[in-house]
Amino acid sequence: MPTDRLTANIKPVAPFNFELTAGYHTYFQSRYGTDTMEDGVYRRLLDLDDKLVLAKVRSVGTVDAPELSMELQGTELGTEDVDLAKSRVSWLLGVDQDLAPFYELGRADTAMAGLVEEFYGLHVPHTATVFEALILAVLGQQISTKVARIIRILLIETFGPSAEFDGETHYAFPKPKTIWASSPDELHTMKLTQRKSEYVHGLAGMALDTAVKLEQMGELTDKEIIDKLTSLRGVGIWTAQWALIRALGRPDALPLGDLALRRIISRLFTGGSDVDDAQVKDIAQRWSPYRTFATVYLFSALRTGAG
Repeated sequence: MPTDRLTANIKPVAPFNFELTAGYHTYFQSRYGTDTMEDGVYRRLLDLDDKLVLAKVRSVGTVDAPELSMELQGTELGTEDVDLAKSRVSWLLGVDQDLAPFYELGRADTAMAGLVEEFYGLHVPHTATVFEALILAVLGQQISTKVARIIRILLIETFGPSAEFDGETHYAFPKPKTIWASSPDELHTMKLTQRKSEYVHGLAGMALDTAVKLEQMGELTDKEIIDKLTSLRGVGIWTAQWALIRALGRPDALPLGDLALRRIISRLFTGGSDVDDAQVKDIAQRWSPYRTFATVYLFSALRTGAG
């Protein structure tokens, strides 16, 4: 069946730095699981209600007058597919976020002002689903980014739906039903600990449980979401806070307990002295109600060596 190619433009809220925002999705490593950012093009295989469509996005504007060009590849594409893909990509790249209130707070703080300047136009990118955010967070618990990346790719390429375009195979994030159809023992063969294998398998089951309503938490408060998520096996406060940031777009989340966050705050705010969660919370209070943005800018500094 021939491949269709359709295009659409997306206009983010300025300022919007496409390279930084798409780069954050890949941990500034060109490719990280489902997301690729190479030669100025962001690629992700979208699962549009069981139709696999490759989205290729590039910048055709500037940071202060942003515009994105999106090309879709797939079979039997129509206007409904374009509209849905445009909505999905806009969410993934956080194009509708207004950075101005956070920048006003951030510029009043010497260290954060430097990060605002360094990462000017960086929006907070999102996962496609809550399930994806939870699985990625569980995979990353208490291990290095390098090891987490290996496990992430293994999981995606084993269980994720795939499609080939222009001779290259692309993968979408696995569906809960596919992981649930496996077993903790099978997941354990992918470098996951036995406990994490059980967590991932259990979360897939929870995502399929209509009573849990994992993907229907938009009307809940941050506290209600955290209470609900932390009732699930394998999900603690840290994982729930990252879900608020990556999956639900909440502006004031703070992943306490994150050793990397402590490390970058120590380097930038306490002259290298060790900090605990209470100190992190105290320092971060100055950025409330936009601690999500501060967290992402701090992690960008950590990943790129800036600041």
